Amino acid sequence: MQKKTRILIGKPGLDGHDRGAKIIARALRDAGFEVIYSGLHQTPEMIVNTAIQEDVDAIGLSILSGAHNYLFPEIIKLLKAKKASDITVFGGGIIPEDEIPMLKKIGVKAIFAPGADTRDIVEWVKKNINSDASTESR
Repeated sequence: MQKKTRILIGKPGLDGHDRGAKIIARALRDAGFEVIYSGLHQTPEMIVNTAIQEDVDAIGLSILSGAHNYLFPEIIKLLKAKKASDITVFGGGIIPEDEIPMLKKIGVKAIFAPGADTRDIVEWVKKNINSDASTESR
């Protein structure tokens, strides 16, 4: 049996709204992925350390606070510093469209806008995260 794809859903910063993150976590779990939810108010260091300790394949970040231009780059930087840049980073939240290209340039693989269909996110993960086991049933 192959290893299930493991995904950490992180809520960095001071934003206290986690309904969307929980919906994404549940949709990914229901699709057969192993999902770890970090909880609210995580620092970039906490998210990266958890991702490494949990041996995840990807980190999905939910950012509604407007701090995406700090939080995404900081997490990418920390992953590189800890030699864990093989962990795919994607995310969503309130992120202006004209700022998405800069985030992708630094290594964020995908950004999902508010209202994105959970089926589209699940399909993106299936196609872009490195384990073939992502569609195995629980």
